[in-house]
Amino acid sequence: MTSKPYFTATIAVLISALIAVNLIALFSQPSNTEKSFSDNKLRHAGVVPIVSAVGPESFAFDPLGGGPYTGVSDGRIIKWEQNERRWIDFAVTSPERDGCEGWHDHNETEHICGRPLGLRFNETTGDLYIADAYMGLLVVGPNGGLATRVATQAQGIPLGFTNGLDIDQRSGAVYFSDSSSRYQRRNYISMILSGDQTGRLMKYDPEGKQVTVLLDNLSFPNGVALSKDGNFILLAETTKCRILKYWLETTKAGTFEVFAELPGFPDNIKRNTKGEYWVGLHSRRKKITEWFLSYPWMGNALLKLPINTKKLLSLSAKWKGDGLGMRLSERGEVLEVLEGKSDHRWLATSEVEERNGKLWIGSVNMPFAGLYKM
Repeated sequence: MTSKPYFTATIAVLISALIAVNLIALFSQPSNTEKSFSDNKLRHAGVVPIVSAVGPESFAFDPLGGGPYTGVSDGRIIKWEQNERRWIDFAVTSPERDGCEGWHDHNETEHICGRPLGLRFNETTGDLYIADAYMGLLVVGPNGGLATRVATQAQGIPLGFTNGLDIDQRSGAVYFSDSSSRYQRRNYISMILSGDQTGRLMKYDPEGKQVTVLLDNLSFPNGVALSKDGNFILLAETTKCRILKYWLETTKAGTFEVFAELPGFPDNIKRNTKGEYWVGLHSRRKKITEWFLSYPWMGNALLKLPINTKKLLSLSAKWKGDGLGMRLSERGEVLEVLEGKSDHRWLATSEVEERNGKLWIGSVNMPFAGLYKM
């Protein structure tokens, strides 16, 4: 009576062991899309250390040019004071601060303490809008402090993983992404492997305080960036390794198309003063991810095996640093690639923000911000 369950469990353990042995090798093998991109410029970048936290995901500069500001793993938004050469506290997204700060695994507390991701200032009011993975869309005034929630749901569906944002400086409208309505940020591995397609692109009207869903059924929608003329908005669809263009104006308004296919997983998108776009890529697309993304049932099967998938994938990522930044033209053409091959500092590039001849480079898990002089 016990032989069948025992046999099944034994097979599952053997499969798990085989996967554990081969995942590291497979994750270090490039997919066919990698061959055209081989720059290694990030090896020349410096770092700006962050104390007691990690993961400066995104950057924003205030209307007076101060900053950058960035959100980190303990729920704080901090500001870089150039003259003092240090970070200072600016804002928080959650009123719950007990046990949030200090060196510990913030992944265990971020659903309580908050995890600010996308940031953008309204240049007219000086207000900072924040996409917090758990708290939704928030805003805080020019003096900082505790941010106020302005959106936590859309069409009756709660925001599950608020991620990227941008602001139309003409109207004040905030465009933002919700990566999933099923999975939270701390379960992002499950979201990717399961083939989840519950993400959305939304618009928040600060005057009417209304949220409108522009696109839904998306695969890990992430970074958001408006075009220079405001005619369209770009959206990173992470698990499909591409950027979508959603038309806001012209006769194409309300429609979307593929703007760029990428060799890795895009995170944030930032437009420079020329109207070009910097895209932070978390990592390159590997052979094993090609398989899982093509066959979601494989990812679901892996999630059911008696192994800690998230820890295994994190271990695999440590074998090779392959985060990168790409500069794209207004038509989606690749103009420049920044990469730190086999450099542990650039395991997961989240953003590249161009400012005054410098590039600020973000990460989801490093205790510093990158700084590259152009």
